[in-house]
Amino acid sequence: MGSLRAVGLLGAAAALTGGVAYAAWTYFSAARAKGPEEEGWPPGDRSELLPQHRASALGRQEKPLPQKQILVLGMDGAGKTSVLHSLTTQRVNRSETPTKGFNAVCFNIQDIKMEFLEIGGGESLRAYWNMYLSRALMLVYVVDAADHARLPVAKTHLHQMIQQDSLLPVVVLANKQDLPGAYSITEMHDALALSEIGDDRKLFLIGTHLVKEGSEIPSSLQDARELIIQLVSDCQ
Repeated sequence: MGSLRAVGLLGAAAALTGGVAYAAWTYFSAARAKGPEEEGWPPGDRSELLPQHRASALGRQEKPLPQKQILVLGMDGAGKTSVLHSLTTQRVNRSETPTKGFNAVCFNIQDIKMEFLEIGGGESLRAYWNMYLSRALMLVYVVDAADHARLPVAKTHLHQMIQQDSLLPVVVLANKQDLPGAYSITEMHDALALSEIGDDRKLFLIGTHLVKEGSEIPSSLQDARELIIQLVSDCQ
């Protein structure tokens, strides 16, 4: 993707097919050179670890690939699990089951092993979010754009977390753009008070939605996937 600035400038917006609004704000273009720390997991069922991660956890004889952990957070019901599995498989993969603990998904891009760690968004699990933020290479924060009542809570948690690391790249996914009443990108930018976050980090806001089960992911989610890969590559 050449330059991250190609994704979008501050305040810029463009319309995608189906009337779904899409934009990305970037406040800081310098690369962040901070590697991930050791693995760590919150309490919960580990049965959803993919075979790649189980093999890694047991130890492998061959030289391991460089590993980059991406933390995936958001309120319960925001669609984190569906977005996560759709991002990694490039096919719409919906999940209706709330995450009770966490999900870990790994996949390889060229010589980089990317590990996504999703922690459930229920009230009892949000206490673990800050514990794992220090281990993250970046934060993907998923928000239900149609859940107006809980946007203030989503905003509060986002601002509390990013105060701990002024350089942590953040990709905010304004999800469920296809639902009636979903806030547009401009409205989400205001509702989450992203202008208050400051200029010293890479910050992106992308409108996403999922379509037919099993179909290719829509262009907005593909853009998010490519952006995340580019951010990880820049931290090599």
